[in-house]
Amino acid sequence: MTDASETTPYRMPTVRMLGTEDIRAALLAGAEDFRRAPQYGLFFGGLYAAGGILLVLAVTSLHMPWLAYPLAAGFALLGPFVAVGLYEVSRRLETGLPLGWGPVLGAAYAQSGKQLAGMAFITLFIFLIWMYQVRLLMALFLGGQSFTTLPGFITVVFTTFDGWMFLAVGHVIGAALSIFVFSLTVVWFPLLLDRDTDVVTAMITSVKTVVTSPVPMIGWAVIVVAALILSAVPIFLGLAITLPILGHTTWHLYRRAVAPDA
Repeated sequence: MTDASETTPYRMPTVRMLGTEDIRAALLAGAEDFRRAPQYGLFFGGLYAAGGILLVLAVTSLHMPWLAYPLAAGFALLGPFVAVGLYEVSRRLETGLPLGWGPVLGAAYAQSGKQLAGMAFITLFIFLIWMYQVRLLMALFLGGQSFTTLPGFITVVFTTFDGWMFLAVGHVIGAALSIFVFSLTVVWFPLLLDRDTDVVTAMITSVKTVVTSPVPMIGWAVIVVAALILSAVPIFLGLAITLPILGHTTWHLYRRAVAPDA
C-alpha cells in the first residue's frame, strides 16, 4: 500500500494583492541589497553581460550578424535563471545569515535539489522556441535570405514591405512569448529557492501573482524590459549593474506577493 506522504501534493502558497507602492518599495530594497553586497551583484551581472557579448561575437564570426538583435532579445529570457544567486544573497541579508561565495554559488542546488534541472530545461527550451520562430518568420517574410552584414539586414527590414511585416509579426509574437515567460517566472525562481515545493506549484503561484495584481505586475514587466533594453545598448555592459538590482528586487517582490509559509 502506498504511503500517504508519498502522494500528498505540495500546498499551494497564498498570493497577496500588490499595489504600485509595493513595486517601488521592492525596487528600493533591491538597490539597497546591491549596495550592501556589490561584489555578488557585479559577479552575476558581469557573467550575464559576458554571455551576451560572447553570443554577439559568435554570430558575427559566423557571418550571421542579423541574429544579434533576436539573440539579444531572447537572451533576456535567461535572466531569471542567472539571478538565482542574487535571490540567495537577498535571502541571507534578510535573515541575517552570513554571506559567502560557497553558500551563494551552491544555494540553488542545495535548496532546490533536482528542481534546478527542471528550471534550466524549461528556460532553455523557451529560449530555443524564441530563436526558432525568428528563423521561421524570416523564411516566411524574407524568403530565407542570408545576410552577410548587419547594415544589409537593417536595410531590407526597414525599407521593404516584407521587412515591416517581419518586424510587426515578430514583435507581436515576441511580446506574447515574453508575457507568457514573465507570468511563469516572476516569483517562480525565488519560491523554488525559498521553499520545499515543485516546479509546477511554483509556476502556478507565479501566474496567480500576475492575475491577482495585473496592473502593478504589468508595470513591473515594463520596468524590466526597459531596463534590459537600455542596459544592452552599450554592448551589454549595463547589465552588470541592471541585473543585480532587478534580481534583488525580484526577491523582495516575491516576499510581498507570496504570504509566508505557515
